[in-house]
Formats: sequence, C-alpha cells, structure tokens
Amino acid sequence: SVASKLAARVGTPALMRLCLWAGALSIGLLALLPSYPVWLVLRLLIGVVLTVIFILGESWINQLVVEQWRGRLVALYGCAYALSQLSGPLLLGVVGSEGDYGFWIGVALLTLAPLLLLGRDGAPVTEAYRVTFKDLLEFCRGLPAIAWAVALFAAFEAMILTLLPIYCLRQGFTADIALAMVSTVVVGDALLQLPIGALADRVSRRSLFTGCAVLLMLSSLAVPLLLNTLLIWPLWVIFGASAGGLFTLSLILIGERYRDDALVRANAHVAQLWGIGCLIGPLAAGAGSQWISGHALPLFMAAGAFGLVILVLRQGAFGAEQTAT
Repeated sequence: SVASKLAARVGTPALMRLCLWAGALSIGLLALLPSYPVWLVLRLLIGVVLTVIFILGESWINQLVVEQWRGRLVALYGCAYALSQLSGPLLLGVVGSEGDYGFWIGVALLTLAPLLLLGRDGAPVTEAYRVTFKDLLEFCRGLPAIAWAVALFAAFEAMILTLLPIYCLRQGFTADIALAMVSTVVVGDALLQLPIGALADRVSRRSLFTGCAVLLMLSSLAVPLLLNTLLIWPLWVIFGASAGGLFTLSLILIGERYRDDALVRANAHVAQLWGIGCLIGPLAAGAGSQWISGHALPLFMAAGAFGLVILVLRQGAFGAEQTAT
C-alpha cells in the first residue's frame, strides 16, 4: 500500500532509485552496527526495499517489451537474476569473509545502480492501491497455474540455496562436490532461460509451460536414482532449467495479459506468492527429510511439479483468454 502510493506520487523510476539507495544505506549499517537486534531490523528493511524493486522492475520490463520479443527479453532478465545469485557467493569467496569487504561492495553496487535508471522511460503507470489477502486469493483463482508455479519456484530457489548443500553432504559427498552441485543447478537455471525464452516466442507458451512442469517432475524423481552416477551432472542442469523456466514463463504470461497498474498489481501478488513459497518450501522439505525420507527435497519438488501438471490440464488453469489490459 505504501509502495503503491509512493510510486503513484513520485513515479516508478524515482521510487526504485530511493529503494536502491535505502538498500545501500542498510547494508552499510550492517557493517557498522554489528548488533543482532539492529541486524534484524536492517534485514527486514532490506527485504522490503528489494521486494519493491523486484515488483516495479519486473513490471517495467514486461511493460516495455514488444510481444514478439517478450519471451527472449524476459528470459534475459531471468538469466541475469540467476547469474547474480551465483556471482554473489563467488565474489565473496574472492574477497573473503574476514573483513567487511563484501558489505561495502554491496553498498557500492546499490549506490551506483540507480544511475542506470536516469533518463529511462516506459515504466508502468500506477495508482495507489492495497494488495490484500482477498486480492491474492482472487489472483490465485484467476491464474491458478501461474500462482502455483511461482510459489513452487520460490520454494525451489530457497531449498537449493539452503537445503541442497546439506542434502548432498548427507548423501556422502564432500563440501566441494556439494557446492559444485548447487552451482550446476544455478548455472542450468541461468543459461537455459534464453533458449526457453526463444522458444516462448515461437511455440505455444502454455504448452512450453506444461513441458517444463513435466520435465521438473521427471528430473526430480530421477535425482535419488542417479545421484551417485555421472548422469547426475546433466540432470542437475535440467532440474534447474525446468524450474527456472516455469518462473520465466509465468512472468511472460503475466506480461502478455496485463499492463500498467494491473501489471504492477499482478507482480505484487507474485511477490506475495514468492514469500509464501520461500517460507513453506524449506520447512516442508526439512521436516520431510527428518521424518519421512532423506530424499525429501527432490521428492517434495516432484510432488509440487506433479500437482502443477494436474492443474494445467484443467480448463481455465491460465485464466480466461485475453490480451494485455
């Protein structure tokens, strides 16, 4: 609600610049104020401003692109996002974690990033609004397949970054091999988004969406079977690419359906679903690994993908036919 009012008042580019600078300030304070209660507040602030940036940024990208290039350009964003997740830990490995260099590199990047927005136009026009739980339920009822896919990918991403290293270690791999496996999943997610986006501009996006869901289900089921073979390495690539493809295609389908304020609202719901997926996914997989099976992580993803496959076969899974409004 506050973000929408600010965006309506000062404009999307100005609000994004303010959020980036607020993020830079918060990260700088993390380095200067090593206090647990203070860090909790600062981390909360960082989460808020980054969420606003993602909502407005994804809306801006989808607003700008022409329909025949939507798949490739949104996929380019997805590729850059995945690579940024990989580059962060790699950069920290280079500069080390002994000092505060990682914090100050983050401050520098977030301070300079707003300069890239100067003189840019084409941002969606927004109005002041509130995004309530009722609105989220209506979005989920209207676009159930997209809502499920977003929450599933959020759970996937949270589990890959937090639980997959533990899963690999418990299966007997060394820390270096576990890290390499996580990196392979992220690289698969990043590099294969561009081919998926190119296909999305040439074939049915809904059919491609269904194909990614099926591929994610099958690759998840295959992980326990191929974990101790060389085939696990290309399987990790497929695992990451199919999950990332679902999110990219979700953004593409949202972009072809909405414009301006409606587009921003839809992306706000995406952010809500992202938070739900990030919360539930690791909790469910972690509990399952303790009480059900050591392979709960891939089995959880297989179950989620299976549910999505069943859902997309239903009429109205992608909402009523319409173009961007």
